[in-house]
Amino acid sequence: MAQFATASTERRLHLGSQGLEVSAQGLGCMGMSAFYGPPKPDQEMISLIHYAVSKGITFLDTSDIYGPFTNEVLVGKAIKGIRDKVQLATKFGARFEDGKLEVHGDPAYVRAACEASLKRLDVECIDLYYQHRIDQKVPIEVTIGELKKLVEEGKIKYIGLSEASASTIRRAHAVHPITAVQLEWSLWSRDVEEEIIPTCRELGIGIVPYSPLGRGFLSAGAKLIENLADDDFRKDMPRFSAENLEKNKVIFERILEIASKKRCSPSQLALAWVHHQGNDVAPIPGTTKVKNLEENIGALSVELTPLEMKEIEDSVCSAGVFGDRYSDMGSTWMNSETPPLSSWQPVV
Repeated sequence: MAQFATASTERRLHLGSQGLEVSAQGLGCMGMSAFYGPPKPDQEMISLIHYAVSKGITFLDTSDIYGPFTNEVLVGKAIKGIRDKVQLATKFGARFEDGKLEVHGDPAYVRAACEASLKRLDVECIDLYYQHRIDQKVPIEVTIGELKKLVEEGKIKYIGLSEASASTIRRAHAVHPITAVQLEWSLWSRDVEEEIIPTCRELGIGIVPYSPLGRGFLSAGAKLIENLADDDFRKDMPRFSAENLEKNKVIFERILEIASKKRCSPSQLALAWVHHQGNDVAPIPGTTKVKNLEENIGALSVELTPLEMKEIEDSVCSAGVFGDRYSDMGSTWMNSETPPLSSWQPVV
């Protein structure tokens, strides 16, 4: 068993060019309430969040769709009394209607969603407010225009986008500065490096990788699937199908081998690789266990040389990644183009 690297939480960084400072590693709170099996006990999760903040992990990530709604309530309870110590990020725009994912970005929805999130979180202002998915029916300029009003009213401080294409990011940024783009980025999800990452850097936008541990695969390998609850949505993801999982085993085996040489865990190696992408990158690994949280924090102490980075990347690339990220890729950045502003007919 590899010896875990020791924890270090001194690092902070600036996201975007508007002044938002966050911990270099955040905490994704989704799995506490949704998608990864049954919701976990509130008090345990509140204690976990408090522990994370005490260790310097102050960048908390939630969304109104997690639950739905219950994760925001949970996070709101957890930050009661410590609001000034955390950077609070939540999202709007994605919701399930009759079991189908619907995306909304019209002004009335944006405003109503923000007001509802403020109430559930029991705060006066949201630090970073993301559009969770891009509404292909509404020009991005219209959505950002309403978010700009919310900034001016003091209800949100900074605007973010999630799963947005490079062109959508550019159009949005022209209306109001975008502070951060959230996207899936890990050793087995690197397609964003071609266009999206360079666009963010050109425009001075921070990068927030979600699922930096490949939804747990880069931590545990194929055995992860054996311990998932029946309603864990990873069971329906293409990369976790029996056929693809068998092929993807090689990726974990190679990461495990390199991690052993580095005297760290596989998850620490994979997370350290994300941290080494730049000082504008703040990954948000999620967990519901203190042990895993401490292990994730330890990744901040893992130093990788350019040669080691190349070795890690080459080992994964040569193995190949089998399966899409989602069973339906329709609501990812690959399909986030919106109509031109000239086509918009506002509701009066």
